[in-house]
Amino acid sequence: MTTLKPCLQHITPRDPKNSPVRILKTIKETHGRPAHIVGPMVRYSKLPFRELVRHYNADIVYTPMILAREFVRNDIARISDFSTNQTDSPVIVQVGCNNVQDLLKFVEMMHPYVDGIGLNCGCPIREQVREGIGAALMSQPELVSDMVRAVKQKYGDSICIETKIRIHSDLNETVRFVKMVESAGVDFITVHGRTKTTRSSQPANLDAIKLVKETVKVPVVANGDCFTQEDFEKIAKYTGVDGVMAVRGALANPGIFAKHKTAPWSAVELFLDLALSYGLPYRITQHHLSEMLGTMIPRLHVKEMNELSNLVDLIDWLDEHFVLKRRGEDGFGTTISPQWK
Repeated sequence: MTTLKPCLQHITPRDPKNSPVRILKTIKETHGRPAHIVGPMVRYSKLPFRELVRHYNADIVYTPMILAREFVRNDIARISDFSTNQTDSPVIVQVGCNNVQDLLKFVEMMHPYVDGIGLNCGCPIREQVREGIGAALMSQPELVSDMVRAVKQKYGDSICIETKIRIHSDLNETVRFVKMVESAGVDFITVHGRTKTTRSSQPANLDAIKLVKETVKVPVVANGDCFTQEDFEKIAKYTGVDGVMAVRGALANPGIFAKHKTAPWSAVELFLDLALSYGLPYRITQHHLSEMLGTMIPRLHVKEMNELSNLVDLIDWLDEHFVLKRRGEDGFGTTISPQWK
């Protein structure tokens, strides 16, 4: 078997208490609410960000989508696409795949290091659809069911598998789809309440998500339009789901599940510390900071920061304009609003 990076070999087996299915089934009893979930984002749901949102009460966090075909065949893809550590849990790795063989190889390589596998059946990006992954799978419930069944037959309850879907224009097709994957053994279903052609500017269809929740017995997660605590509560109450997923909302405000109305300054300090510790690429670091600062400072200043070309200049710029504390300094990672100089 081809393995992952040697540096992952020391990680101990995942704790069954951190099973996403267990969390989804028990969190209402223990916390009186659905699970807080931060969903997958290409490039941005990497290890430093996952650690950051857990600091602000995220219960389950996803990796960016990984292409199974490239991952199982290419050492460079494995090194660049996935990193984790002992505290990175519960974590679900999202995978783009369109055949049983690649999925089984992917799960074989990944299952010691993650708490769940998320099969992407909803991404509408044209290039991915042309490759037969993402939203292309919404028209192939038999194939998706075969992939889910193959994983469950080989691994049983030792790893959970989720399907993240969009809805069909004809909701009868969505009902048929979720019934088929449930029969195949899927552990839970995430529903983005838009079709593959619906623009993000149009509201998510909560009635469709509610319909799925009422159709299946496995846990259901709602995705779409969660930007504030008020959104979370509205979606949870209307749909009755077991978890609510924030994606763009969490990118702009990692403190969304800690009831922060906008990103707290503490998130900037904590994220920058994590990005430096883990060696996150500069442009990804800059984008995260741009998203967070966009909720708390004038747009002109964000534009100025976005024009900087390297990490040294970015840190100097932050130090010039704000009180930026480092780990070990009194008050590090605790301030709500930026302190201008």
